[in-house]
Amino acid sequence: MAVSAYILIQTEVGATFGVTKAIRSIDGVDQAHDVTGPYDVIVQATAKSIDELGRLVVGKIQTIGGITRTVTCPIVNL
Repeated sequence: MAVSAYILIQTEVGATFGVTKAIRSIDGVDQAHDVTGPYDVIVQATAKSIDELGRLVVGKIQTIGGITRTVTCPIVNL
């Protein structure tokens, strides 16, 4: 079963546009938006498993220059 999540991202000052642009090109990323508030970018992503989601976040998203912090929030169906 596929796993979807919201990934909340904080960036260095002035890096938001470049981070969002880079994230949008990653396979598994459904949407990426610049936002205001405590986070600078919010991403919706989908993966085949929670492990694959972890690899997406750690191996692809967190390696983008300008990102200072991520918080991954898997979507649950209650």
